[in-house]
Amino acid sequence: MIKKKIDKLRSQFIKYGIDGYIVPKNDEFFSEYSNKDRLKFISNFSGSAGYAVILKDRNYLFVDGRYTIQGKIESGKDYKILDYLKIINTNVFKNLNLGIDPSLFTSNQIKKFFLKYNKITIIEENLIDKISKIQSKKGSSFYSLDKKITGESHVKKISRVSSYLKKNKYDYLFVTAPENIAWLLNIRGHDNPTSPVPNSNLLLTKEKHIFLFVNKDKTNKIVKEKKLRQNQIIDPSHISNFFDKLKKGSILLDEKTCSFYLEKIIEKKFEITKKEDPIYILKSIKNNIEIKNMINAHIIDGVALTKFIYWIKNLKKLNITEVDAQNKLEKIRRMSSKYLFPSFNTIAGSGKNGAIVHYRATKNNTKLLKKNEIFLCDSGGQYKFGTTDVTRTICFENQNKNIKNIFTNVLKGHIAVAQTDLNKKKTGKLIDKDARKFLKKDHLDYSHGTGHGVGFFLNVHEGPQAISKSNSVKIQKGMILSNEPGYYKKDKFGIRIENLVYVKKIGRKLGFENLTLAPIEKELINFNLLTNQEKNYLFNYHLKVYSKISPFLNRNEKKWLASFI
Repeated sequence: MIKKKIDKLRSQFIKYGIDGYIVPKNDEFFSEYSNKDRLKFISNFSGSAGYAVILKDRNYLFVDGRYTIQGKIESGKDYKILDYLKIINTNVFKNLNLGIDPSLFTSNQIKKFFLKYNKITIIEENLIDKISKIQSKKGSSFYSLDKKITGESHVKKISRVSSYLKKNKYDYLFVTAPENIAWLLNIRGHDNPTSPVPNSNLLLTKEKHIFLFVNKDKTNKIVKEKKLRQNQIIDPSHISNFFDKLKKGSILLDEKTCSFYLEKIIEKKFEITKKEDPIYILKSIKNNIEIKNMINAHIIDGVALTKFIYWIKNLKKLNITEVDAQNKLEKIRRMSSKYLFPSFNTIAGSGKNGAIVHYRATKNNTKLLKKNEIFLCDSGGQYKFGTTDVTRTICFENQNKNIKNIFTNVLKGHIAVAQTDLNKKKTGKLIDKDARKFLKKDHLDYSHGTGHGVGFFLNVHEGPQAISKSNSVKIQKGMILSNEPGYYKKDKFGIRIENLVYVKKIGRKLGFENLTLAPIEKELINFNLLTNQEKNYLFNYHLKVYSKISPFLNRNEKKWLASFI
């Protein structure tokens, strides 16, 4: 099936005079998760990041460490799987003319990834779209969030950003990341399978004038609410004409999400500065109302996950598949009227499947859970006032000492992150070392970052803050991150313990406070490896879980949860 699609794509090479074609994961809005997954269509790869390069006689799939195993399983028959870093100034192939869709790449990506050893040909029409029936789902209207949910009006947010423009002597900011538009206007949409983002572009002037580039059909509600007027809505097909008529000036473009196509339209007339959109950092610092709403969302989510863990651990017969398990968890989440949909595709991996960092079980690709295997479940929800993401590793019978020791060292790293003094360790790369140090004593490690930023009722992965080997963004009060060290033994098992945390000031100390409320598998812990301080942390964490969650549990669930204290 994939081979036929590749052959159809290659049949277009002669017409455009190219030796190959590059297909990224992202859509025109550079979203991590999209309804228009061209990469999956041409490669069968379902991960959230990657590039396919289809040449006349061979194919390459570039993925990062999270997806190496998954890439080989899903695409290995038709593609050579290579580390993502090898795409930078790649000399894997040389002196070739490669075709790209300019709306799917930034100019930085083109320069960084392909131009050192190869030539690029811009093709205005997408060659995957010409052979596929992939259509972006027609999203329904954008809608507004109440100030009781956002904690700050869109008028104040616009004033804050326009002040930034004046201070830095920019006339315009062109916003190309939909999540930043969502934050600025306090709106949400239905254009993404797991995030409530409103796919659109936006222009903000230093005088606070707003223009939204989107199909007018999507704006009926927000126009009716007088958030924007009709003359502020510009059809995307008229974008070139709009900029031609605009007064000249300096414009700030986001270097990560402004496509080469849009940049070329704007550069004809404007003095461009390419850097990170200032909204990213403003959005990353949640206000007190947003934090309060996230706390409430995590209580609801914690109840659902706790009920699920109790259910699965107390089954008389473990005669269920990974898909059965994730469907059950989804069913329990849906019992809350505040729940909307998953914040990403659930990762439910038993035994060797747990070692695939972003594994996804499907009806046609699932296995029965086994009592002698450990089960990794990474899931999250979008609620009307918050986003959740949590991983628990569960066992059904006693495991060997090696697995318990590894789990305990992952837990020690998790606790070290949770107890970080952010007055001393102010960046993610300093914290990341503490998360890995217990595993590294046994020469073990994991290939993903320790934590990612999280949006407020937006994307589950949202920077600029992160806990990783390279992230130097200062972690500030109000930021939300994940804390998720792990370990993965290929073809054997996977372990990950993930909580979301927010940055809180207690007296003069800046530290993390847990948002996630769900028990951590005590039967996988070697308590002899824990210090008294770590044991106290675990006791206090489970005491908090019990105090917040138990009022919503039945008698048996409550009694079981009390055993963790």
